[in-house]
Amino acid sequence: MTASAPVTWLRRVAMTVLGVLLVAVGVLLLVLPGPGLLLVLAGLVVLANEYPWARRWTEPVRRQAIAAARASVATRPRMAWTAMVGVALVVSGVVWSTVESLPFGGVATGSGLILSGLILLGLLVYSVRQFGSAKQAPRRVR
Repeated sequence: MTASAPVTWLRRVAMTVLGVLLVAVGVLLLVLPGPGLLLVLAGLVVLANEYPWARRWTEPVRRQAIAAARASVATRPRMAWTAMVGVALVVSGVVWSTVESLPFGGVATGSGLILSGLILLGLLVYSVRQFGSAKQAPRRVR
């Protein structure tokens, strides 16, 4: 056994745990507020570095994520609605962080909501830059 074998094994275990965790959280966020499809894709990308079966799933999920990003900026009302939801998540997170008497109140819930809102707003900005609005010609994505 070479000196790098334990490091390789440890790296594979760490990447597997990280990938599975990202996919699991992403699946939860498909029904909860947050960027579920993006996290599923990120988890599959991490797993694809170690497992061939994950490579096969990465491209279909990537296509779905791009389709969702395009749809989110297809019309101005959708962009406005997405922005309002992002801001509402951040505001809710601040409230949940500061009002302990709320159900599941506390910093953990509040920071999760704030992070989800910021990610949503960041994805909105990315989508507008990448795909433009409905009045602009869509850019080609590789």
